[in-house]
Amino acid sequence: MQKITPCLWFENKCEEAINYWINIYNTNPAKKSESKIILIQRYSDKPVPNLPMNGLEGKILTAIFELEGQKFMALDGGPIFKPNAAISFEISCDTQEEVDHFWTKLSEGGDPNAQQCGWLQDKYGFSWQVVPKRLGELLTDPNKEKADKAMQAMLQMKKLVISDLEKAFNS
Repeated sequence: MQKITPCLWFENKCEEAINYWINIYNTNPAKKSESKIILIQRYSDKPVPNLPMNGLEGKILTAIFELEGQKFMALDGGPIFKPNAAISFEISCDTQEEVDHFWTKLSEGGDPNAQQCGWLQDKYGFSWQVVPKRLGELLTDPNKEKADKAMQAMLQMKKLVISDLEKAFNS
């Protein structure tokens, strides 16, 4: 049972981001379970005097949602906090098709300068690692020389390509 639920702070695009991510997960060619919104609570439609949240009327106070069974909480809290690369979400992919799906969808509108070694930043400023499971196998192979070749190949990539990692490993 999941005991820690990450809480994501948005300036004011929480609902848009949640629906965007749910759509990406639900159109994954290797989808394992349904991703969905579980609960949404909204700010009042009327401004509350002396609160820094004014301007968020009708926006999300808190939302609980799942991406393939992983629960998240999210909220619109204004411009006080911004996402950064110190926290990222890793997506472990079985196939290149799955890597391509998540990479293409999540990088759309994101910062291209943040793309390195399977990491990307989406259009909401959140960082994701789109990683084939095969990478872990290659990097932990007992043959250190081969593992190092795979590592060197990975360090040169933006989106990780399984066949290129294997080619470097076997060279």
